[in-house]
Amino acid sequence: MIEQAHQRNMEFHAWFNPFRALVDAGNNPNQHDHVTHKHPDWVVSYDGKALLNPGIPEAREYVLNIILDVVKRYDIDAVHLDDYFYPYPEKNAAKQVIPFPDDASWKKFQANGGKLARDDWRRDNVNRFVQRLFAGVKAEKPWVKVGISPFGIWKSGVPAGTRGLDATQQLYADALKWFQSGWVDYLAPQLYWSIAAPEQSFPVLLKWWAAQNTAARHLWPGISSASIGPSGRNAEEIIQQLKLIRAQAGAGGSLQWSFRALHQNRDGLAVKLLRQINTTPALVPASPWLDATVPERPVVAFGQDAGRTVSVFQWGTPSGTVPAWWLLQQRVNGTWQSELLPGAQTNRTLKGASVPLPELLAVTAISRVGHASPPFVAQRAG
Repeated sequence: MIEQAHQRNMEFHAWFNPFRALVDAGNNPNQHDHVTHKHPDWVVSYDGKALLNPGIPEAREYVLNIILDVVKRYDIDAVHLDDYFYPYPEKNAAKQVIPFPDDASWKKFQANGGKLARDDWRRDNVNRFVQRLFAGVKAEKPWVKVGISPFGIWKSGVPAGTRGLDATQQLYADALKWFQSGWVDYLAPQLYWSIAAPEQSFPVLLKWWAAQNTAARHLWPGISSASIGPSGRNAEEIIQQLKLIRAQAGAGGSLQWSFRALHQNRDGLAVKLLRQINTTPALVPASPWLDATVPERPVVAFGQDAGRTVSVFQWGTPSGTVPAWWLLQQRVNGTWQSELLPGAQTNRTLKGASVPLPELLAVTAISRVGHASPPFVAQRAG
């Protein structure tokens, strides 16, 4: 998957639900050497699922090491955590919230001199994990991004008029702290509500999150194309949400949940995106805090056969270093065309008999963290 993504000039973000250990024992039983068998003392059962207890330091370290092992062994571009930390609260038959069963680890924390209140202790467990994850990924591969897609409401009542699940009190996930502490390279709060939702207004929440970006990280809100359907929203709602994101200072992109809706072209969404929103390729925004180095300006050589029917462009950097990507831009009949090429590709042959030759060709080197060199522009001979 990584190879195929990179061949298509796409980043590959490895997605994790960090503390889930077993979701469905009937259809997906764990092997005998799985952590649920080797360390059952780390595991708690909640709503029929087995979870690693975030309150146990050894369990957090185990999950961290698994993620870092993926970072070490695979050429991924980012680690992505979903919104599941402590589980979403479930209710029993009497409609009462089922408490998360972490009494033993909580009492051990107190016995060892811990002074935090229980809710604060749970939030601290998650905060420690996120902070360690960010530092661990950067120590291994500084260019690999860390992203999280938390529940879209930080606290119920914030901003004013917003109502819904309180992620800090029910999932113990303080996404605002991670965002403002710079423990993520991008935050993708799940703004899965509609524009007109009275207590979960998409534009209100979008504006609020953008205003919290004091660490100048990426804000790429998640939007719910999965909600398109007869009893949900139409594709035009998604188009309008994307336009709102593009108009919002401090928001540099978006995530779609889920790909199934795009693949199915629900209500014509995929076609509408191509025609109205994603009409041309776009580079992933640069992450200057990861590396300040700007690639060298390329050099470009141009050759043409005697009949001027075949043109060959070759490019590289003066020092011979290879960037992550080349941005190739051609102006043909007054119109610019852009494409992203892998760093290993250093030439392009154009046949004028079937393809109009460009009047101008520009080549820009793009680094792994998204920095762009000054472009080199070549003009067609004659």
